[in-house]
Amino acid sequence: PLQIVVRSAFTLGCCFGELKARTVWLGCPEKCEEKYPKNAIKNQKYNIFTFIPGVLYEQFKFFLNLYFLVVSCSQFVPALKIGYLYTYWAPLGFVLTVTVVREAVDEFRRYKRDKEMNSQLYSKLTNQRIPSDMVFLRTSEKTGSCFIRTDQLDGETDWKLKVAVSCTQRLPALGDLFSINAYVYAQKPQLDIHSFEGTFTREDSDPTVHESLSIENTLWASTVVASGTVIGVVIYTGKETRSVMNTSNPKNKVGLLDLELNQLTKALFLALVALSVVMVTLQGFVGPWYRNLFRFLLLFSYIIPISLRVNLDMGKAAYGWMIMKDDNIPGTVVRTSTIPEELGRLVYLLTDKTGTLTQNEMIFKRLHLGTVSYGTDTMDEIQSHIINSYSQNSGNSTSSTPSRKPQLSAPKVRKSVSSRIHEAVKAIALCHNVTPVYESRAGVSGETEYAEVDQDFSDENRTYQASSPDEVALVQWTESVGLTLVNRDLTSMQLKTPGGHILTYYILQIFPFTSESKRMGIIVRDESSGEITFYMKGADIAMSTIVQYNDWLEEECGNMAREGLRTLVVAKKSLTEEQYQDFESRYNQAKLSIHDRNLKVAAVVESLEREMELLCLTGVEDQLQADVRPTLEMLRNAGIKIWMLTGDKLETATCIAKSSHLVSRTQDVHIFRPVTTRGEAHLELNAFRRKHDCALVVSGDSLEVCLKYYEHEFVELACQCPAVVCCRCSPTQKAHIVKLLQHHTGKRTCAIGDGGNDVSMIQAADCGIGIEGKEGKQASLAADFSITQFKHIGRLLMVHGRNSYKRSAALGQFVMHRGLIISTMQAVFSSVFYFASVPLYQGFLMVGYATIYTMFPVFSLVLDQDVKPEMALLYPELYKDLTKGRSLSFKTFLIWVLISIYQGGILMYGALLLFESEFVHVVAISFTALILTELLMVALTIRTWHWLMVVAEFLSLGCYVASLAFLNEYFDVAFITTVTFLWKVSAITVVSCLPLYILKYLKRKFSPPSYSKLTS
Repeated sequence: PLQIVVRSAFTLGCCFGELKARTVWLGCPEKCEEKYPKNAIKNQKYNIFTFIPGVLYEQFKFFLNLYFLVVSCSQFVPALKIGYLYTYWAPLGFVLTVTVVREAVDEFRRYKRDKEMNSQLYSKLTNQRIPSDMVFLRTSEKTGSCFIRTDQLDGETDWKLKVAVSCTQRLPALGDLFSINAYVYAQKPQLDIHSFEGTFTREDSDPTVHESLSIENTLWASTVVASGTVIGVVIYTGKETRSVMNTSNPKNKVGLLDLELNQLTKALFLALVALSVVMVTLQGFVGPWYRNLFRFLLLFSYIIPISLRVNLDMGKAAYGWMIMKDDNIPGTVVRTSTIPEELGRLVYLLTDKTGTLTQNEMIFKRLHLGTVSYGTDTMDEIQSHIINSYSQNSGNSTSSTPSRKPQLSAPKVRKSVSSRIHEAVKAIALCHNVTPVYESRAGVSGETEYAEVDQDFSDENRTYQASSPDEVALVQWTESVGLTLVNRDLTSMQLKTPGGHILTYYILQIFPFTSESKRMGIIVRDESSGEITFYMKGADIAMSTIVQYNDWLEEECGNMAREGLRTLVVAKKSLTEEQYQDFESRYNQAKLSIHDRNLKVAAVVESLEREMELLCLTGVEDQLQADVRPTLEMLRNAGIKIWMLTGDKLETATCIAKSSHLVSRTQDVHIFRPVTTRGEAHLELNAFRRKHDCALVVSGDSLEVCLKYYEHEFVELACQCPAVVCCRCSPTQKAHIVKLLQHHTGKRTCAIGDGGNDVSMIQAADCGIGIEGKEGKQASLAADFSITQFKHIGRLLMVHGRNSYKRSAALGQFVMHRGLIISTMQAVFSSVFYFASVPLYQGFLMVGYATIYTMFPVFSLVLDQDVKPEMALLYPELYKDLTKGRSLSFKTFLIWVLISIYQGGILMYGALLLFESEFVHVVAISFTALILTELLMVALTIRTWHWLMVVAEFLSLGCYVASLAFLNEYFDVAFITTVTFLWKVSAITVVSCLPLYILKYLKRKFSPPSYSKLTS
């Protein structure tokens, strides 16, 4: 639990000014003159005033809609008026209404989510995220420090130790915080989460107390307090907190398909202008020709279909609905409904590690003693060995190993397996930095939490705390085989044997783990026998030179690493009293030296680290999420390149890359050496260039250097790698890498993550996917798509991505075809009748044509699928074809244009050839044939029939036949019912559609697409 005593001015005023340093008085909010931002998160794109202008701008930014607005407005000019106003305004109004409503719904959902987050009231938090940036004043822990989890902020799995301000920690009681006269000065808010400068000043003491504050006195927002209770004073709120400053602003994402269609509409516009100019030229520029030019532009304006946007937007909504309703990927939410087609075009997938690929739960997997290895299924043997060795031992008072009395000079006899296991387990149980914590029983309230509670060492309420989850896993394992860590303070620790005896060890020295030394050591004295032992554990690289010569360590470490286990080597050395006293005096002397203190201390410790006895090798596994391996395999086969960006350490990242099969077993891994200067970067890039087909592992700092000097070369090399792992990445770096890939390759990127540190990367990518994890929902709220498990991404891309893209491509081109065909007919009609700018079809026929008569069958294309979902998942290689973008290109578009011109010409000339007496008949024959042709063309385009498609076809036909009765101002009803009318219509329709059916059949026979080979 975390208590926050809020004493800064939490005023609601919001200054949009520059970021300032501030002074916060404890308990005196009235002393704050400045106004600071309120502590709220905001994911909305608009506010109440910018909503309508913002949405309209987003709409008219598209060339298509702007064009229609101009056309519709021109109808108010009497000279240009063609037909009825509603023929132009009704479709435009409909489009805008649909869009505004959709945006409003999205925006309202965001508002509700934010409100839910912001309305949480805080005074005391239990296992919740810290709501704002604070300075840590006081804790219930006696040491004056506590652990916090920062996985949401920087993606690191290790817990961090934070220290309370000593002045306030020393106050006798909690209430004294309000009576002292003190303030905190904090620097202005900045991006870097790993640094902070400030001071704490208490004025009413004599002399005045000044204390400098650094990063270890802070509790940043969205971290969690893991131990004890803490009290803090708020220094940064809202958008000045570190976690918010590290997230970028959400941008409006536009899919590639929409951009491609926008290009095509521009091409159509040019065609429209050209056609109108040709018409006026053929007319011979007689009379007011510019007015005629404008009238032609309006007549042919149907070349550019306004219903394109409506159909696509409704299609997108339908895809979103299908994704959410898919039972195979339950809990999936589509938050940005405008880009489902992007899921079908991805080339790069950038994934987070912690919580996305792994569960962040460590499990002890293997103990290797050189001659014998124990796995998860043989742990019970270890347990029985331990029980035996301690039960023999309980007879005599000493607790040393049964067979050996403390005789250091005795010759080394090959020890029995039992005693070696005993030694190894004891070493693992002693050599660590873990503290057992006991939850005090219920009924202990408020202030008395600080009082000493009688602790019983019962197993129910014990939890372990340490900065790294690996250490906890090791200690939990020794507990499971019978040797339990029950108590620890600064000078001693106590172990409980299987028989219930308590063994006490005094801690004489401890050498903590650092990233340079890659090892930790501890010297303990056994209370009962007085033996002094130096235990050490660390990475195999560091330990291989320290332990005595052996022939198995390197090989076994390699074997475990290939399985993706994190390995630690454990060793020990027995010291005599004299040896230890000698060491202690040299060690203390080194600690007092002024120059090169660290070097001297390290040298003294190294004098002990020689010829140590190798005890065992341990392997701990970070459990992967369900089905990560098959999913990554599938994505790789689909031609998607996977990059892993993580805030975690290099070793951990490499391990997971191997165990998740991100890097296949046969591949080499090239670890990019740390570089700081231009020259080093150049050499290292050259070394990497010589390697072929190997995965790249690079750390954030080296990456920064390479991008500064050799951006283009680095990205080019990295893109050729089958897999790339970037470790120690800050949130902003992750987003930067995404933007780099977009900029250099021009390919579509997708980012997937689960923590607050992935938000900027998710928002920067073309398509962001968030996983709802144990970590909270920050990433899934900011993402475009939110899933519950990593494995769902396979189906999301292979099935839904594929379908959305294929369907939208077909739909978009069909709608264009629908507009082109009627414009061709208009052109033929005008040219036959002396280039008159007179509409062929009046008022309702035009509106009905684009809506009620053909709307349902055309829209039913969103139910079409070329491959069954099972096939798409079985053959992910099919996905590769999509990324080439062949479903919608200038080539396919030109084919549709030619089809439209052919059909429009046939329909119009046919009607003109076959009509006898009255002009009205031309309209009737051609319009009926046109509707029939459209319905048949839909049937031709469909690849897999769905019952709704059939319903739509017949429904539209029914609507048309029914409406003929009311349209007597356009049609001669007596003529429609004759047999001649029917045969003429049928003849024209057959001529316009039959050749296309024959062509399609031949094409499928002679060059079938790849998917049809699989389905046959």
